[in-house]
Amino acid sequence: MSIPTKRIAFHTLGCKLNFSETATISRDFSRHGFEKVDYRDEADIYVLNTCSVTENADKKARKLIRQAKRRNPDSSVAVIGCYAQLKPNDIAAIDGVDIVLGTEEKFNLLNHLDNINSNSRTKVIQSKIDHINKFTPSYSSEERTRSFLKVQDGCDYTCSFCTIPLARGKSRSHTIESTMKVAREMAETDAREIVLTGVNIGDFGKGSGDTFYDLIQQLDTLDGIDRIRISSIEPNLLTDGIIEFCASSQKFMPHFHVPLQSGSDKILGAMRRRYKRDLYERRVLKIQQSIPDCCIGVDVIVGFPGETNDDFLDTYNFLKGLDISYIHVFTYSERPNTDAIDIGEVISREKRAERSKMLHILSDKKRRYFQEQFLGQTRPVLVESTLDGKATGHTDNYIKVKFKNDSNLNNSIVDVVLMKITANMIMGYVDLNNDYS
Repeated sequence: MSIPTKRIAFHTLGCKLNFSETATISRDFSRHGFEKVDYRDEADIYVLNTCSVTENADKKARKLIRQAKRRNPDSSVAVIGCYAQLKPNDIAAIDGVDIVLGTEEKFNLLNHLDNINSNSRTKVIQSKIDHINKFTPSYSSEERTRSFLKVQDGCDYTCSFCTIPLARGKSRSHTIESTMKVAREMAETDAREIVLTGVNIGDFGKGSGDTFYDLIQQLDTLDGIDRIRISSIEPNLLTDGIIEFCASSQKFMPHFHVPLQSGSDKILGAMRRRYKRDLYERRVLKIQQSIPDCCIGVDVIVGFPGETNDDFLDTYNFLKGLDISYIHVFTYSERPNTDAIDIGEVISREKRAERSKMLHILSDKKRRYFQEQFLGQTRPVLVESTLDGKATGHTDNYIKVKFKNDSNLNNSIVDVVLMKITANMIMGYVDLNNDYS
């Protein structure tokens, strides 16, 4: 195709999976001679990779589209991602949008640019989600220290509140051999840490004979990468074998993020989650026994239809009694075409906000208690940035740390003594008795 050199800007909403995909699409454009600029700058083409998990994600997408057009009225605007798959016609109706690509076509954006014509109607290219079975490997490369590796896409679960299966299709992945090929490509970059990501990564290899456990065993042999993290894994797919393997590995970090969504078995049933709180509790206990200094993060939804005060207190008290490290709190958001909107009594916005606040306070307490256990200890920190003589990074067990240093330690792993908690991080100093790389 013959396209003159143009300035292109990308913006990503939502999850780590979206970031890995945006980066892959962006590299394709760079290889074809496009100049990549910041989304806040003037560009010839703006690409917005969207999320549609919540109503706020939709609103933010619409706002960003309008902002791009104000920066350069003559620019072309392309919208891709989950929102583009779920609501293509709504996006096409937004003034200034030139092309909307659904899940199957987003990686073909470069080939579709010839279809953009500022004088014609918005082009919408979308396949039925049931017809989508292609897996496109992706990884992010924006952050020098850390990269997100997409190992799985789609979901076969039918949680009553979730639109992701409607936006991304069935669960699918590549072979271990193909995944390792991409991982070795990442190892040739400056990245020191890989984060495994997907919609339901524990489902890796479904139907192929491969398993997520097989994958992490192979990734553990990867040269050129110091750290690997598992971004988020369903409790029913987090096996004892996975936990025990991570406990014995030098490469896999002591950090799990395990979505709970509710501590009420009644609400878990209404959500169509594939476990009860008893299983979740057993998983947390197994992690604690196998990896005592492990960081454990939790996802929770408040205000689900029919959630009574007693149901919420079940969740609150269950989390209060668990030895977890932090909570990601999501306020339930009604999504079209999900069964949850017809399940039960609608919880008022005020009550949702009140419950959310209670769990945020509990999360702050949990995080502080977790951090306090490591004060005075020395932990390895991957330095991610340095500003005004202060270096910032994360420990192996995902504690954010800041310390004074005049040297350029970016992308180094440094032993740091953890001394004082400030806000959501710990101040420390470099342990000069230990070498760093």
